[in-house]
Amino acid sequence: MGIVLEGGVEAVAEVRPAPRPSVRVVSESEGALPISLDVARRLWSGRQGHLVVHLRHELPIAHGFGMSAAGATATALAVATLARTSVDDAVEVAHLADLFGGGGLGGVASILGGGMENRTAAGIPPFGRVRHRSFPYPTFLILAGRPLPSPGLLASSAFLDRVASVGLDRIAGLGPRPEPLAFLQAAEEFTDELGLAPPKLSRFIHRLRGREVRVAQAMLGRSAFAVPLSVAGRRSLVLELLRSGATAVEFHAERQGARALPSRSPGKRY
Repeated sequence: MGIVLEGGVEAVAEVRPAPRPSVRVVSESEGALPISLDVARRLWSGRQGHLVVHLRHELPIAHGFGMSAAGATATALAVATLARTSVDDAVEVAHLADLFGGGGLGGVASILGGGMENRTAAGIPPFGRVRHRSFPYPTFLILAGRPLPSPGLLASSAFLDRVASVGLDRIAGLGPRPEPLAFLQAAEEFTDELGLAPPKLSRFIHRLRGREVRVAQAMLGRSAFAVPLSVAGRRSLVLELLRSGATAVEFHAERQGARALPSRSPGKRY
């Protein structure tokens, strides 16, 4: 379960003449983007020209904000248009690349819609099932440490067993149509019981929490998300963030999910 936010990844794909086919993914973000590159290579396989995919990440990578899934999906949709591949096939490539590349365990399926998402069956449609409902509150994303690459944790069976033991009962207890407030309460409990947050981040999360503010760790990252439930809650949260000097950004829930955007260049934007 989670919240699909407005901040994501924009991809522009273009093909340039070249004697031999090649693929490149570029971004202003630091570091390699192996999952997005894998998506582009698979969808462009067997085609001619030099494919370049430009990615613009609105949030930092490896902080638990789902940027690997967003990048994979944006890349897939942009390249699919040029390769004349169906959207369903492109989404499947993105999902498998994110899953086996260690980026996440279902983020691609989640961001195909907006609002609060609840994955009731693993995988992408039609095999997986994801329910979406509106999420009326603003969400603050807070950086509180270095990036936390997910592949190592997601490759650990012991860690995944621990996540399942802590989280599955809570998810089942929320019922088939969880209410936003119940979800936020469960997220706080999950954060505390899983105990993945370093001591400094854990203390910071508890300091931000209040009667009108719900705060939990972003999974998987040395970061947090805070949801004020009222004007007063937002005011107290902003004041505490300013006092602490934390890096934070405010987003609202996305309404539609991953989609094509109007083109501003010879490439395609997604």
